[in-house]
Amino acid sequence: MGKEGGELGGAEGRALFGTLRKHWWLVPAAGCLIVAAAYMFLIKPAIERSSAGKKRNSAQARAMPVVAIPAKMGDLSVYVNGLGTVTPVYTVTVKTRVDGQLMDVYYREGQTVKKGDLLALIDTRPFKVQLDQAEGQLARDQAVLTNARIDLDRYRALWEKDSISKQQLDTQEALVKQYEGAVKVDKGLIDGAKLQLTYCRITSPIAGRVGLRLVDPGNMVRASDTNGLMVITQLQPMTVVFPITEDSLQQVLRRFKTGAELPVEAYDREQKEKLAMGSLLTIDNQIDTSTGTVKLKAIFPNKQNELFPNQFVNARLLVDVKAKATIVPASAIQRGPQGTFVYVVKEDGTVTVRKISVDEIQGAEASIAAGVSPGEKVVTDGAERLAEGAKVEPKPGSTGTPRKGR
Repeated sequence: MGKEGGELGGAEGRALFGTLRKHWWLVPAAGCLIVAAAYMFLIKPAIERSSAGKKRNSAQARAMPVVAIPAKMGDLSVYVNGLGTVTPVYTVTVKTRVDGQLMDVYYREGQTVKKGDLLALIDTRPFKVQLDQAEGQLARDQAVLTNARIDLDRYRALWEKDSISKQQLDTQEALVKQYEGAVKVDKGLIDGAKLQLTYCRITSPIAGRVGLRLVDPGNMVRASDTNGLMVITQLQPMTVVFPITEDSLQQVLRRFKTGAELPVEAYDREQKEKLAMGSLLTIDNQIDTSTGTVKLKAIFPNKQNELFPNQFVNARLLVDVKAKATIVPASAIQRGPQGTFVYVVKEDGTVTVRKISVDEIQGAEASIAAGVSPGEKVVTDGAERLAEGAKVEPKPGSTGTPRKGR
Protein backbone atom coordinates (compact mmCIF):
# COMPACT_ATOMS: atom_id res chain seq x y z
CA MET A 1 0.00 0.00 0.00
CA GLY A 2 2.78 2.42 0.91
CA LYS A 3 4.74 1.37 -2.10
CA GLU A 4 1.78 1.97 -4.36
CA GLY A 5 1.22 5.41 -2.82
CA GLY A 6 4.88 6.28 -3.30
CA GLU A 7 4.81 5.16 -6.89
CA LEU A 8 1.61 7.09 -7.47
CA GLY A 9 3.08 10.24 -5.91
CA GLY A 10 6.22 9.86 -7.95
CA ALA A 11 4.14 9.46 -11.10
CA GLU A 12 2.21 12.62 -10.34
CA GLY A 13 5.41 14.51 -9.70
CA ARG A 14 6.95 13.26 -12.90
CA ALA A 15 3.74 14.22 -14.76
CA LEU A 16 3.79 17.76 -13.21
CA PHE A 17 7.47 18.14 -14.02
CA GLY A 18 6.77 17.05 -17.54
CA THR A 19 3.97 19.54 -17.84
CA LEU A 20 6.23 22.35 -16.56
CA ARG A 21 8.95 21.31 -18.98
CA LYS A 22 6.42 21.34 -21.75
CA HIS A 23 5.02 24.80 -20.74
CA TRP A 24 8.19 26.34 -19.40
CA TRP A 25 7.25 29.83 -20.67
CA LEU A 26 4.43 30.11 -18.10
CA VAL A 27 6.91 30.51 -15.27
CA PRO A 28 8.46 33.80 -16.37
CA ALA A 29 5.01 35.09 -17.43
CA ALA A 30 3.62 34.39 -13.99
CA GLY A 31 6.60 36.13 -12.44
CA CYS A 32 6.02 39.19 -14.60
CA LEU A 33 2.37 39.28 -13.61
CA ILE A 34 3.28 39.09 -9.95
CA VAL A 35 5.83 41.91 -10.31
CA ALA A 36 3.34 44.06 -12.30
CA ALA A 37 0.61 43.54 -9.72
CA ALA A 38 2.98 44.48 -6.93
CA TYR A 39 3.96 47.65 -8.81
CA MET A 40 0.40 48.70 -9.55
CA PHE A 41 -1.06 48.07 -6.10
CA LEU A 42 1.88 48.73 -3.80
CA ILE A 43 4.78 50.61 -5.33
CA LYS A 44 3.02 53.10 -7.64
CA PRO A 45 0.53 54.41 -5.03
CA ALA A 46 3.40 54.93 -2.65
CA ILE A 47 5.34 56.87 -5.31
CA GLU A 48 2.29 58.96 -6.17
CA ARG A 49 1.62 59.73 -2.52
CA SER A 50 5.20 60.70 -2.08
CA SER A 51 5.15 62.90 -5.24
CA ALA A 52 1.86 64.54 -4.25
CA GLY A 53 3.19 65.22 -0.80
CA LYS A 54 6.32 66.79 -2.27
CA LYS A 55 4.25 68.96 -4.64
CA ARG A 56 1.93 69.99 -1.83
CA ASN A 57 4.78 70.78 0.42
CA SER A 58 6.43 72.72 -2.40
CA ALA A 59 3.24 74.70 -3.13
CA GLN A 60 2.77 75.44 0.53
CA ALA A 61 6.33 76.49 0.85
CA ARG A 62 6.14 78.82 -2.19
CA ALA A 63 3.83 81.79 -1.60
CA MET A 64 1.68 82.70 -4.63
CA PRO A 65 1.27 86.39 -5.41
CA VAL A 66 -2.39 87.44 -5.35
CA VAL A 67 -4.48 90.56 -4.99
CA ALA A 68 -6.55 90.54 -1.81
CA ILE A 69 -9.02 93.22 -0.75
CA PRO A 70 -10.77 93.31 2.63
CA ALA A 71 -14.54 93.07 2.74
CA LYS A 72 -16.15 96.26 3.95
CA MET A 73 -19.44 97.30 5.47
CA GLY A 74 -21.38 99.96 3.60
CA ASP A 75 -24.42 100.84 1.56
CA LEU A 76 -24.79 99.20 -1.84
CA SER A 77 -26.98 101.00 -4.37
CA VAL A 78 -29.13 98.74 -6.54
CA TYR A 79 -29.70 100.04 -10.05
CA VAL A 80 -31.81 99.02 -13.03
CA ASN A 81 -30.17 99.90 -16.34
CA GLY A 82 -31.54 100.59 -19.80
CA LEU A 83 -30.47 102.15 -23.09
CA GLY A 84 -32.62 105.25 -23.51
CA THR A 85 -33.41 107.96 -26.04
CA VAL A 86 -33.53 111.65 -25.15
CA THR A 87 -37.02 112.91 -25.99
CA PRO A 88 -38.14 116.56 -25.71
CA VAL A 89 -41.22 117.28 -23.63
CA TYR A 90 -42.60 119.31 -26.55
CA THR A 91 -41.65 119.25 -30.22
CA VAL A 92 -43.61 121.55 -32.54
CA THR A 93 -43.51 121.76 -36.33
CA VAL A 94 -44.51 125.36 -36.99
CA LYS A 95 -46.79 125.73 -40.03
CA THR A 96 -48.63 128.61 -41.59
CA ARG A 97 -52.38 128.81 -41.08
CA VAL A 98 -52.94 131.04 -44.11
CA ASP A 99 -51.85 130.88 -47.74
CA GLY A 100 -49.50 133.58 -48.94
CA GLN A 101 -45.98 134.68 -49.61
CA LEU A 102 -43.37 134.36 -46.87
CA MET A 103 -42.08 137.90 -46.57
CA ASP A 104 -39.46 137.63 -43.82
CA VAL A 105 -38.11 135.51 -40.92
CA TYR A 106 -37.04 136.96 -37.57
CA TYR A 107 -34.92 134.19 -36.08
CA ARG A 108 -31.53 132.58 -36.52
CA GLU A 109 -31.14 128.88 -37.03
CA GLY A 110 -30.39 127.27 -33.68
CA GLN A 111 -31.66 130.28 -31.74
CA THR A 112 -33.42 129.83 -28.41
CA VAL A 113 -36.78 131.56 -28.49
CA LYS A 114 -39.47 132.30 -25.95
CA LYS A 115 -43.17 131.60 -26.21
CA GLY A 116 -44.83 134.33 -28.28
CA ASP A 117 -41.67 135.52 -30.06
CA LEU A 118 -42.24 136.62 -33.67
CA LEU A 119 -40.69 134.09 -36.05
CA ALA A 120 -41.95 134.92 -39.55
CA LEU A 121 -44.32 137.17 -41.47
CA ILE A 122 -46.73 136.29 -44.30
CA ASP A 123 -47.81 138.96 -46.81
CA THR A 124 -50.67 140.82 -45.10
CA ARG A 125 -51.96 142.88 -48.07
CA PRO A 126 -54.59 140.42 -49.36
CA PHE A 127 -56.08 140.10 -45.89
CA LYS A 128 -56.11 143.87 -45.35
CA VAL A 129 -58.15 144.19 -48.54
CA GLN A 130 -60.60 141.59 -47.20
CA LEU A 131 -60.81 143.52 -43.97
CA ASP A 132 -61.59 146.77 -45.78
CA GLN A 133 -64.31 145.06 -47.81
CA ALA A 134 -65.88 143.56 -44.70
CA GLU A 135 -65.81 146.89 -42.89
CA GLY A 136 -67.45 148.64 -45.89
CA GLN A 137 -70.14 145.98 -46.05
CA LEU A 138 -70.78 146.43 -42.34
CA ALA A 139 -71.13 150.19 -42.69
CA ARG A 140 -73.66 149.79 -45.49
CA ASP A 141 -75.71 147.18 -43.66
CA GLN A 142 -75.70 149.22 -40.45
CA ALA A 143 -77.10 152.21 -42.36
CA VAL A 144 -79.83 150.05 -43.89
CA LEU A 145 -80.60 148.63 -40.44
CA THR A 146 -80.89 152.11 -38.97
CA ASN A 147 -83.35 153.18 -41.66
CA ALA A 148 -85.39 149.98 -41.20
CA ARG A 149 -85.65 150.60 -37.45
CA ILE A 150 -86.92 154.14 -38.09
CA ASP A 151 -89.57 152.80 -40.46
CA LEU A 152 -90.54 150.21 -37.87
CA ASP A 153 -91.17 152.92 -35.27
CA ARG A 154 -93.41 154.75 -37.77
CA TYR A 155 -95.34 151.59 -38.60
CA ARG A 156 -95.97 150.93 -34.94
CA ALA A 157 -97.37 154.43 -34.47
CA LEU A 158 -99.61 154.05 -37.53
CA TRP A 159 -100.81 150.63 -36.42
CA GLU A 160 -101.80 152.03 -33.04
CA LYS A 161 -103.94 154.58 -34.92
CA ASP A 162 -105.32 151.75 -37.05
CA SER A 163 -103.92 153.40 -40.17
CA ILE A 164 -102.07 150.28 -41.47
CA SER A 165 -102.66 146.61 -41.33
CA LYS A 166 -100.94 144.25 -38.89
CA GLN A 167 -99.30 142.47 -41.84
CA GLN A 168 -97.34 145.58 -42.84
CA LEU A 169 -96.06 145.97 -39.29
CA ASP A 170 -94.99 142.33 -39.09
CA THR A 171 -93.20 142.59 -42.44
CA GLN A 172 -91.23 145.59 -41.26
CA GLU A 173 -90.27 143.85 -38.02
CA ALA A 174 -88.99 140.85 -39.99
CA LEU A 175 -87.03 143.18 -42.29
CA VAL A 176 -85.30 144.74 -39.28
CA LYS A 177 -84.28 141.33 -37.97
CA GLN A 178 -82.95 140.44 -41.42
CA TYR A 179 -80.74 143.51 -41.46
CA GLU A 180 -79.59 142.79 -37.92
CA GLY A 181 -78.48 139.34 -39.11
CA ALA A 182 -76.61 140.88 -42.02
CA VAL A 183 -74.77 143.17 -39.63
CA LYS A 184 -73.71 140.17 -37.51
CA VAL A 185 -72.42 138.42 -40.63
CA ASP A 186 -70.44 141.53 -41.52
CA LYS A 187 -68.93 141.66 -38.07
CA GLY A 188 -67.95 137.99 -38.39
CA LEU A 189 -66.25 138.71 -41.70
CA ILE A 190 -64.33 141.53 -40.07
CA ASP A 191 -63.24 139.27 -37.19
CA GLY A 192 -62.21 136.61 -39.72
CA ALA A 193 -60.13 139.10 -41.70
CA LYS A 194 -58.48 140.32 -38.51
CA LEU A 195 -57.75 136.73 -37.52
CA GLN A 196 -56.15 136.10 -40.89
CA LEU A 197 -53.98 139.15 -40.34
CA THR A 198 -53.01 137.73 -36.95
CA TYR A 199 -52.09 134.41 -38.56
CA CYS A 200 -49.78 136.30 -40.93
CA ARG A 201 -47.58 136.94 -37.89
CA ILE A 202 -46.19 133.51 -37.02
CA THR A 203 -45.12 133.36 -33.39
CA SER A 204 -43.49 130.64 -31.30
CA PRO A 205 -46.04 128.40 -29.54
CA ILE A 206 -43.45 127.18 -26.99
CA ALA A 207 -40.10 128.13 -25.54
CA GLY A 208 -37.31 126.15 -27.09
CA ARG A 209 -34.61 125.91 -29.70
CA VAL A 210 -35.32 126.55 -33.37
CA GLY A 211 -33.93 124.06 -35.85
CA LEU A 212 -32.78 124.60 -39.40
CA ARG A 213 -34.96 126.79 -41.63
CA LEU A 214 -37.16 124.72 -43.93
CA VAL A 215 -38.53 127.53 -46.12
CA ASP A 216 -36.74 130.67 -47.28
CA PRO A 217 -38.36 134.13 -47.55
CA GLY A 218 -40.03 134.80 -50.91
CA ASN A 219 -41.59 131.35 -51.25
CA MET A 220 -45.31 130.79 -51.37
CA VAL A 221 -46.52 128.84 -48.33
CA ARG A 222 -49.85 127.16 -47.78
CA ALA A 223 -51.72 125.80 -44.81
CA SER A 224 -51.79 122.39 -46.49
CA ASP A 225 -47.97 122.12 -46.60
CA THR A 226 -46.75 119.06 -44.64
CA ASN A 227 -43.16 120.10 -43.91
CA GLY A 228 -43.88 123.37 -42.17
CA LEU A 229 -41.61 126.38 -41.80
CA MET A 230 -39.43 125.26 -38.88
CA VAL A 231 -39.22 122.82 -35.95
CA ILE A 232 -38.95 123.96 -32.34
CA THR A 233 -37.95 121.61 -29.52
CA GLN A 234 -38.16 122.36 -25.84
CA LEU A 235 -34.81 121.70 -24.17
CA GLN A 236 -35.62 122.43 -20.53
CA PRO A 237 -36.76 120.19 -19.05
CA MET A 238 -35.85 117.11 -21.10
CA THR A 239 -37.03 113.53 -20.81
CA VAL A 240 -35.37 110.17 -21.42
CA VAL A 241 -37.39 107.11 -22.44
CA PHE A 242 -35.68 103.80 -21.69
CA PRO A 243 -36.83 100.16 -21.42
CA ILE A 244 -36.27 97.72 -18.56
CA THR A 245 -36.93 93.99 -18.43
CA GLU A 246 -40.28 92.85 -17.16
CA ASP A 247 -38.47 90.92 -14.39
CA SER A 248 -37.38 94.26 -12.90
CA LEU A 249 -40.80 95.88 -13.21
CA GLN A 250 -42.24 94.77 -9.87
CA GLN A 251 -39.22 96.05 -7.99
CA VAL A 252 -39.64 99.45 -9.65
CA LEU A 253 -43.41 99.52 -9.13
CA ARG A 254 -43.07 98.86 -5.41
CA ARG A 255 -40.88 101.91 -4.98
CA PHE A 256 -42.85 104.04 -7.44
CA LYS A 257 -46.16 103.40 -5.64
CA THR A 258 -44.74 104.74 -2.39
CA GLY A 259 -44.53 108.18 -3.97
CA ALA A 260 -40.80 108.42 -3.32
CA GLU A 261 -38.65 110.17 -5.92
CA LEU A 262 -36.57 107.60 -7.77
CA PRO A 263 -33.27 109.11 -8.99
CA VAL A 264 -32.19 108.43 -12.56
CA GLU A 265 -28.68 109.01 -13.91
CA ALA A 266 -27.89 109.49 -17.59
CA TYR A 267 -24.48 108.34 -18.82
CA ASP A 268 -22.87 108.59 -22.22
CA ARG A 269 -22.82 105.70 -24.68
CA GLU A 270 -19.62 104.25 -23.18
CA GLN A 271 -20.93 104.64 -19.60
CA LYS A 272 -17.87 106.65 -18.59
CA GLU A 273 -19.28 110.16 -18.16
CA LYS A 274 -22.37 111.06 -16.17
CA LEU A 275 -24.30 113.59 -18.22
CA ALA A 276 -27.26 114.54 -16.05
CA MET A 277 -29.30 113.70 -12.96
CA GLY A 278 -33.08 113.41 -12.96
CA SER A 279 -35.96 111.42 -11.56
CA LEU A 280 -38.49 108.86 -12.76
CA LEU A 281 -41.57 110.57 -14.22
CA THR A 282 -43.87 107.71 -15.20
CA ILE A 283 -44.13 104.06 -16.31
CA ASP A 284 -45.76 102.88 -19.51
CA ASN A 285 -49.10 101.07 -19.23
CA GLN A 286 -48.13 97.86 -21.03
CA ILE A 287 -45.28 95.42 -21.63
CA ASP A 288 -43.92 94.97 -25.11
CA THR A 289 -44.49 91.26 -25.73
CA SER A 290 -41.97 91.13 -28.58
CA THR A 291 -39.07 92.22 -26.35
CA GLY A 292 -40.31 91.48 -22.84
CA THR A 293 -39.62 95.05 -21.75
CA VAL A 294 -41.60 98.02 -20.46
CA LYS A 295 -40.78 101.68 -21.13
CA LEU A 296 -39.99 104.17 -18.40
CA LYS A 297 -39.79 107.96 -18.75
CA ALA A 298 -37.46 110.06 -16.63
CA ILE A 299 -37.33 113.87 -16.51
CA PHE A 300 -34.16 115.97 -16.27
CA PRO A 301 -33.85 119.74 -15.59
CA ASN A 302 -31.19 119.95 -18.33
CA LYS A 303 -30.11 123.39 -17.14
CA GLN A 304 -26.81 123.23 -19.01
CA ASN A 305 -28.29 121.49 -22.07
CA GLU A 306 -26.34 118.31 -21.33
CA LEU A 307 -28.95 116.22 -23.11
CA PHE A 308 -29.79 116.69 -26.78
CA PRO A 309 -32.97 115.49 -28.55
CA ASN A 310 -32.76 111.94 -29.96
CA GLN A 311 -29.43 111.32 -28.20
CA PHE A 312 -28.74 107.76 -27.00
CA VAL A 313 -27.84 107.54 -23.31
CA ASN A 314 -27.45 104.81 -20.71
CA ALA A 315 -30.01 105.35 -17.96
CA ARG A 316 -29.54 104.03 -14.42
CA LEU A 317 -32.56 103.95 -12.13
CA LEU A 318 -31.89 103.67 -8.40
CA VAL A 319 -34.49 101.26 -7.00
CA ASP A 320 -33.00 100.22 -3.65
CA VAL A 321 -30.11 100.71 -1.23
CA LYS A 322 -28.72 97.77 0.74
CA ALA A 323 -27.85 99.46 4.02
CA LYS A 324 -24.96 98.18 6.18
CA ALA A 325 -24.21 95.35 3.78
CA THR A 326 -21.01 93.32 3.59
CA ILE A 327 -19.47 94.37 0.29
CA VAL A 328 -16.71 92.59 -1.64
CA PRO A 329 -15.38 93.06 -5.17
CA ALA A 330 -17.43 91.08 -7.68
CA SER A 331 -14.19 89.67 -9.11
CA ALA A 332 -13.60 87.79 -5.84
CA ILE A 333 -16.66 85.58 -6.34
CA GLN A 334 -15.84 82.11 -7.70
CA ARG A 335 -18.23 79.41 -8.88
CA GLY A 336 -17.69 75.70 -8.98
CA PRO A 337 -19.32 72.31 -8.36
CA GLN A 338 -19.47 73.11 -4.66
CA GLY A 339 -21.40 76.34 -5.34
CA THR A 340 -20.43 79.98 -4.94
CA PHE A 341 -17.32 80.67 -2.85
CA VAL A 342 -14.41 83.01 -2.25
CA TYR A 343 -10.84 82.51 -1.13
CA VAL A 344 -10.32 84.13 2.25
CA VAL A 345 -6.77 85.01 3.32
CA LYS A 346 -6.08 83.89 6.88
CA GLU A 347 -3.68 85.48 9.32
CA ASP A 348 -1.03 82.79 8.72
CA GLY A 349 -0.78 83.75 5.04
CA THR A 350 -2.80 80.83 3.68
CA VAL A 351 -6.18 80.78 2.03
CA THR A 352 -9.33 78.88 2.81
CA VAL A 353 -12.35 78.20 0.65
CA ARG A 354 -15.42 79.93 2.06
CA LYS A 355 -18.90 79.26 0.72
CA ILE A 356 -20.97 82.44 0.44
CA SER A 357 -24.50 83.59 -0.29
CA VAL A 358 -24.62 86.51 -2.75
CA ASP A 359 -27.37 89.09 -2.24
CA GLU A 360 -26.83 91.63 -5.05
CA ILE A 361 -24.18 92.27 -7.68
CA GLN A 362 -23.88 95.83 -8.92
CA GLY A 363 -21.10 96.57 -11.36
CA ALA A 364 -17.77 95.81 -9.70
CA GLU A 365 -19.22 95.26 -6.22
CA ALA A 366 -21.39 92.62 -4.58
CA SER A 367 -23.19 92.42 -1.28
CA ILE A 368 -22.76 89.15 0.63
CA ALA A 369 -25.64 87.85 2.71
CA ALA A 370 -23.59 85.17 4.51
CA GLY A 371 -20.11 83.65 4.49
CA VAL A 372 -17.81 86.67 4.80
CA SER A 373 -17.46 89.25 7.54
CA PRO A 374 -16.27 92.86 7.14
CA GLY A 375 -12.50 93.10 7.41
CA GLU A 376 -11.74 89.63 6.03
CA LYS A 377 -9.50 89.72 2.97
CA VAL A 378 -10.78 88.00 -0.15
CA VAL A 379 -8.68 87.15 -3.21
CA THR A 380 -9.72 89.17 -6.27
CA ASP A 381 -6.89 88.24 -8.66
CA GLY A 382 -4.94 84.99 -8.92
CA ALA A 383 -7.64 82.72 -7.51
CA GLU A 384 -7.35 80.29 -10.44
CA ARG A 385 -3.99 79.03 -9.09
CA LEU A 386 -5.14 78.50 -5.53
CA ALA A 387 -6.32 75.51 -3.54
CA GLU A 388 -7.35 74.97 0.07
CA GLY A 389 -4.45 75.81 2.38
CA ALA A 390 -2.28 77.41 -0.33
CA LYS A 391 0.18 80.00 0.89
CA VAL A 392 -0.25 83.42 -0.69
CA GLU A 393 1.53 86.74 -0.73
CA PRO A 394 -0.83 89.71 -1.28
CA LYS A 395 0.60 92.30 -3.64
CA PRO A 396 1.45 95.73 -2.25
CA GLY A 397 -1.41 98.20 -2.48
CA SER A 398 -4.03 95.49 -2.89
CA THR A 399 -6.05 96.66 0.07
CA GLY A 400 -7.39 99.71 -1.73
CA THR A 401 -11.03 100.25 -2.53
CA PRO A 402 -12.12 98.60 -5.79
CA ARG A 403 -13.16 100.86 -8.63
CA LYS A 404 -16.88 101.45 -8.61
CA GLY A 405 -18.60 100.12 -11.69
CA ARG A 406 -21.28 101.93 -13.58
